[in-house]
Formats: sequence, C-alpha cells, structure tokens
Amino acid sequence: MKRRFIQCDVFTSVPTRGNGLAVVLDSEGLSDHDMQAFAAWTNLAETTFLLPPRDGADYRVRIFTPAYEMPFAGHPTLGSCAAWLRAGGRPAMAGVVRQECGVGIVEIDLTGELPAFTAPPTAIQPLPARTLEPITDVLALDPGRILRTAILDNGTPKHVLELTSAEDVLALDSARVRWPAFQPIGVIGAHPPGSECDYEVRLLAPSSGMSEDPITGSLNAAIAHWMQAEGRLGERLVLAQGTKIGRIGRVHVRTVGDRVLVGGDTRILIEGTLDL
Repeated sequence: MKRRFIQCDVFTSVPTRGNGLAVVLDSEGLSDHDMQAFAAWTNLAETTFLLPPRDGADYRVRIFTPAYEMPFAGHPTLGSCAAWLRAGGRPAMAGVVRQECGVGIVEIDLTGELPAFTAPPTAIQPLPARTLEPITDVLALDPGRILRTAILDNGTPKHVLELTSAEDVLALDSARVRWPAFQPIGVIGAHPPGSECDYEVRLLAPSSGMSEDPITGSLNAAIAHWMQAEGRLGERLVLAQGTKIGRIGRVHVRTVGDRVLVGGDTRILIEGTLDL
C-alpha cells in the first residue's frame, strides 16, 4: 500500500545539521510489528506514525525508536506536527495543534516565532549516589565539576547532571557509555555570558544505540521544568545540542505563565510515498 511519507530535520535552521525524523502520514492498518520493523529499518533515532485523532486531538502519533515505542519525545512532536501541516492538516483551533501521544494531549503553539510544544509534566527525583558514582567513574568526570543532579522523567527517565560549564560538557567522551548498561545520561553546562546560546546540552547512552542523541526535545523540556521548579528558569533560554557530533541544534525555551514552551525549526528534506 502506498502511504504518504516525509523525512525532516528538527531543531535546526540548517538542513542535515539537526535531528532527522521519518514520518509515515497514513498509518492506518499497520500493526505494531510493522511500525517497529520500519523504525528499525530507517535507523533514525525516532520514526513516527500518524493516525486518525481521538479525544479532541487533531491527530494521533505513535513514536518508535529502532528498538521500542516511546510515550513522548520532543523532536518527533515538532517534526510530526510540521509534517502534518505540510501534508494539508488544519488544526481545529487556530494557532494550536493538539497532538495525542502516549502521555496524553500535547499542544503545539503556532503563534510564536517558532512552533513550540507545551512541555509535559516532569517527575523530579534525587539521583542516588550509587547511581551517580558509576557514571562519574566511567566518564572520568571529576565530582567537583558537578553542580547538581536529578532523575527527570517526562515519559522516559533520564539521569541528568549539571556541570560547571559548557566546556566541561563538551569534553566528555560519549564512547565510554552505552545503553542498556547505562540509562540515558543528560548533561548540561552554561556558556559564558554573552554567548549565542545559554547552555550546552548532551544526551549520552541514548536507547537508539547512537553514541549520543543529536538533539533531544524531551531532555531539554525536562531540564526546563527542573529549572522552573528550583526558580532558576528565565523567560527565554536558547540551548545548543549536537555540537560535539557536528550538528547545529538550537532549542528555544520560553515561559508563558506557568507553561514551559519548547520550540525549534523543522526543515522538510524528503517528500514522497512509501510502499509499506
């Protein structure tokens, strides 16, 4: 069966320098096995499958890594929305797209300079010393360079470390950690004042099997909620990710009241049909 297909690049204004996403627009009739097999075949961090809406959403999405299905992910949210709009989708409510996924309804705001999703709630827990110690040991990371830590969960738990600087973040060797021996490790550090970006972010040991994830919307969204919970989140932040692996990822965070909005560019690179 011929199905509409789009491949896009998310969280970058420079095509091929963001995080690639495959989107199957007409996914009715595909089994779980079909979706998982195709996601493994694309060999991208995530592949999404769009389905008819339920419960007041504009469309429903299922998100697959090469290994398993995810309840939520950030770059698949923005990329799926961009693909749905490109294919002629029209939101029921002007200025906002309502996407149904495994964590419920996620709204994508279209009224700002860049499309931005409302970050879903994030569970924040302490990172136990017994979990932190193997991470610092394997990464050869001086514990004195760590400012704070937490386990952040907005669909997939991540062990997150804030380091003293962006330079410390970029110095880490991602080849030292692999999933599933290590659960996903998020690392963030501040750039000097006056820099283009406020923070540098990396996600090591992603479940996709890559050495690190190019740009991770869910991690940046969780970090923003963490900062908000501690009273450290300003009105606007720009976070860089993917620098170490040659990407130009830019994640734009802004607050509207209590809401945290996470936005970025999406570039459509491939349009066509898929015989699946």
